[in-house]
Order: sequence, then C-alpha cells, then structure tokens
Amino acid sequence: MTVLKDLPNIGAQLAKRLESIGVDTPEKLKALGSVSAVMKLNDTLGNGCYNTLYALEGAIRGYRWHQLPKQEREELKKKLETRYFNKT
Repeated sequence: MTVLKDLPNIGAQLAKRLESIGVDTPEKLKALGSVSAVMKLNDTLGNGCYNTLYALEGAIRGYRWHQLPKQEREELKKKLETRYFNKT
C-alpha cells in the first residue's frame, strides 16, 4: 500500500498537514486535487501556498514539482486564485 510520504514532494510535515484535513492516502489526494487540497489547507491551517500547490500537483502526477512546466504552474496558480477568491 502506498502512503503519502511515498509520493514525490511529500515529506513528513506535509503528510501531517494533509492528514489533518482528512487526506491520508494518495488516492484521497488525487480525488481532491491539488487546488482543492491547498484551499482546505488554507481554510483549516492557514498555511497553503503556491509551492505547496506545485508540490501536490507533482505528487499527484508522480514527479518532482520542479518538472512542472512554467505555463502549467501559472495555470494552477490562476485556478487557485480564481476558485479561492471567488468561493461562495
């Protein structure tokens, strides 16, 4: 069974933060998605950021966040800003 810390970009601290919002398996992370996960981290712990967004997206895809193309990072950032600041 794969655990969160087995995914790229997720160390012990990020795994604990994710577990505190109910994301305790890679499958739950993938189902929630990186943008929604960061929104929940912000709402619950007040500590989600763009680097966390990129790390989670890379983890979902199975590679280091540094490999995310700049354009995709910008799209993720825009998606987060749009969803987070326009939530009802």
